[in-house]
Amino acid sequence: MWTTPKPNYRPGLSAHGEIAVNIGGVRVVLLGDVINRYPESRLAELLTCSSQNYEGILSLCDDFDTGRKEFYFDRDPDAFKCIIDVYYFDEIHIKNGICPICFIKEMEFWKIDASVLDECCKSYLTEKEEELNEISSKVKIILEDLEVERCVTRSQKCQRFLWRLMEKPGSSLAARVIAIASFLSVLVSAFVMCVGTIPELQVTDGDGKLVEHPILEAIETVCMLWFTAEYVLRLASSPNKIHFALSFMNVIDFMAIMPFYVVLSLTYLGTTSMMELANVQQAVQALRIMRIARVFKLARHSAGLQTLTYALKRSLKELGLLLMYMGVGIFVFSALAYTMEQSHPETLFRSIPQSFWWAIITMTTVGYGDIYPKTTLGKCNAAVSFLCGVIAIALPIHPIINNFVIFYNKQKVLEIAAKREVELMEMKSSPETERRRSRGESSASL
Repeated sequence: MWTTPKPNYRPGLSAHGEIAVNIGGVRVVLLGDVINRYPESRLAELLTCSSQNYEGILSLCDDFDTGRKEFYFDRDPDAFKCIIDVYYFDEIHIKNGICPICFIKEMEFWKIDASVLDECCKSYLTEKEEELNEISSKVKIILEDLEVERCVTRSQKCQRFLWRLMEKPGSSLAARVIAIASFLSVLVSAFVMCVGTIPELQVTDGDGKLVEHPILEAIETVCMLWFTAEYVLRLASSPNKIHFALSFMNVIDFMAIMPFYVVLSLTYLGTTSMMELANVQQAVQALRIMRIARVFKLARHSAGLQTLTYALKRSLKELGLLLMYMGVGIFVFSALAYTMEQSHPETLFRSIPQSFWWAIITMTTVGYGDIYPKTTLGKCNAAVSFLCGVIAIALPIHPIINNFVIFYNKQKVLEIAAKREVELMEMKSSPETERRRSRGESSASL
């Protein structure tokens, strides 16, 4: 019986030799001593693999030619050009046009640790991972809005319906009406809070003190009842109530509601017997001031305000530099102004701490005029402090605006990407696509 003899693989995979790899049609020859700098990598394992170990070699590559001592890999050649840099330079840079997430998978295939990436590429990779996480979270939210059939019991359906009604203005017409009503309630409440402080619109109570008009108090009560009902319904329908209660915007909502009920308890529930009336009135006045927190509720209904908040959050370094510049300038110019103005008999600069106020209003170009220099040197110092203040304020403006534009455009791109991802998922799962696939398979079999 004649059998095909097993091919005799020529030795050539030695540590001191060379190895030829073909990556997607691109042939690269590497020296053994270079590859052995990373002995745990796939190429190093292939180099030290015995030429008689047929199965071992196939487990490391897709195919090989023993005559040419060439090993074939069905991988991205552009990514491999970046990966081989680690053998020569001990670091890897991701070139433009290569997906960083796919590049990490290539590094895992070649058994190269991600720690060899340069710091700039690590930050770029982290940014892309955050973008993918944001897209996945947006896709998850969209799918949760579409998958109403997941709710089995009636209570779950009611909870999901109520959550979409209170949190998803674009889900239905009723949800949009509720969102508009909530937005208008915030505006009306803020307007009433401002108008209630006008003396001509206030009335005199039994003690002869001016208080808010009863009509304004009634409007305020209606708005607060609306805010309370909205907060309670959102909390009751929330899938994760602890996360909901600790969310920043929901904490603001709670802080906007809480003073109203605390004032009621201090005013009408007999707490005057436990403390002096003056203390109660001071507490009520302080809690009334806390009503300004409801203005921040507008951020829940405005994507622009949310984007501005995130942009300022990303610009903390620039804002810190601005405060540092201003702080140093205020200290220097206030000390100079105090020193230069001491020779004048009618000087307004009594001390350096008092001169801080003059330096602040001068460097910020406010200039109230309540404190001003009277000597020639003091006026020159004021002119220099004014110019330095303008420069210090203008320097970080461009990075802050740039961060806002980048973040705003990024959010728009992520939303579009999330919607396209959902559309692709729907197309893949649609019955028409399955029918086309089945038709294509049947025609291919014929």
